[in-house]
Amino acid sequence: MTTLSPYDSMSPVNQAAYRAKGAAATLAPLPRAAKDDALLAIADALEVRASEIVEANAQDVARAREAGIGEGMIDRLTLTPERVRAIASDVRDVAALPDPVGEVVRGSTLPNGIDLRQVRVPLGVVGIVYEGRPNVTVDAAALCLKSGNAVLLRGSSSAYRSNTALVRVLRDAVHGAGLPADAVQLVPGESRESVRELMRARGLVDVLIPRGGASLINTIVQESIVPVIETGTGNCHVYVDARADIDTAVEILVNSKAQRVGVCNAAETLLVHQDIAPAFLPRALDALADAGVTVHADERVMAYAEDSKATVVEATTEDWETEYLSHDIAVAVVDSLDRAVEHIRLWTSGHTEAIVTTSQQAARRFTQLVDSTTVAVNASTRFTDGGQFGFGAEIGISTQKLHARGPMGLPELTSTKYIVTGDGHVRR
Repeated sequence: MTTLSPYDSMSPVNQAAYRAKGAAATLAPLPRAAKDDALLAIADALEVRASEIVEANAQDVARAREAGIGEGMIDRLTLTPERVRAIASDVRDVAALPDPVGEVVRGSTLPNGIDLRQVRVPLGVVGIVYEGRPNVTVDAAALCLKSGNAVLLRGSSSAYRSNTALVRVLRDAVHGAGLPADAVQLVPGESRESVRELMRARGLVDVLIPRGGASLINTIVQESIVPVIETGTGNCHVYVDARADIDTAVEILVNSKAQRVGVCNAAETLLVHQDIAPAFLPRALDALADAGVTVHADERVMAYAEDSKATVVEATTEDWETEYLSHDIAVAVVDSLDRAVEHIRLWTSGHTEAIVTTSQQAARRFTQLVDSTTVAVNASTRFTDGGQFGFGAEIGISTQKLHARGPMGLPELTSTKYIVTGDGHVRR
C-alpha cells in the first residue's frame, strides 16, 4: 500500500506554501553574495524581457478601463518600458544594501563564561497580499530574497496577467542564479478563497503582510490565523502651532497634501491653532485652492473661507476619520496644542503627524504626546518612506507596535535567535 505524503492531499495554495517552506530553508544560510547575484540576475532579466511584461500589463490595463476603473488606479497599474527599467534599478539598489542576516543585535559573556549572542535570522515564508500595483511584486520579492525569506505573492485580480509575467521572469532569474525558483511564487488562484487559504496556512506561512486599503487590511488582521504585520492606512495630520512661520507652514501643508494625494503618507487633516488662524488660514486656503484641493471645514474655518477662492464644504464627523487619497482635506481650528493632540489621538490611524512651529517647547511636547509611527517637526508628512529614511526600500509601513513599526526595511523582515556557546556548561 502506497503512503501519500501530506503534500499530495494539500490544496494548491498550501502546496505552494509547502514548497516555499523548503525554499526558505535553503535560503536561510546563504551568504550575501549568492543572494545579491540572484537580485542582479533579476534586474537584468526584467530589462531583457521588458516587452513581455509590458504586453501582459497592457491586457490588465485594457480590462481595467473596460471596468470603468479610475485613472488614478490605472496609473498605478500601468507598466511602461521606462517603469520596468526603474523597477530593475530599484532591485539593484536592494542588492547594494547591507545584508541584515547574521547581524549580532546584542551579545555578552555571562558571569559563568557562556557566550551569548542574539543574531538576526530570516522570518521564513512571507506572504504579501496587495492591491493593483505590479511594482510591489518585484519590490517584495527583492526585499524578501535579500533578507533570506521565501515569498508568496498575492496581488489583486486586476493585475493578474502582469504579476504572472513578472513572477515568471523572477523565477527564471532566481533559478538561473542557482537558487530555488520556489523562493518566489504567485499564490494560485484569483478568487478570495485563495487569500482565505493563505490566512489559514499557519505552520506553512510564517507571517502575512497586507498592503492596500483599510478593507483589505482589516479583513486580514481580523480573520488570519497566520501572524500578521499590520501595515496601516494613513489618516495623517498637520498641526500649525501658534508660533509657526507662516510661509513654512503653507509650504509644508501643500507638500504634505498635494505633492501626491493617493499615498498613505499624504496629509488628510489640517489643525490650526486659534491664535495663528487669522493670519494663516486665508493664505492656506488659497494655496490649497491653487493645488486643486477641496476643503472640508469646521464651523470656525468657515468664517475664514468667505473671501477665499477655495472650494469649501462643511465637515462632518466622517471627515475626521477619512483617508481621502484624493484632492480633499479636513480642516479645523483648535484652541491649543493639547486640543490638537486630543483630536489626533481620537482620529489618527497611527501613521504620521507633523507640527509646524518655531517653539522648541511646543515641538518637544507634541513629539512626547503624539503616539504615531512617525512624528515630524517642521517637515512634510511625505517623508515617511523607507527610501526617504535611507533604508533603500520598504515592504510597507507598519502601524502596529510589535516587532516592526514605521517603514519596514530589510531588518524588519528578520526575526532573531539566541546562540548560546559554552564549554561543557551545565546548570546547577
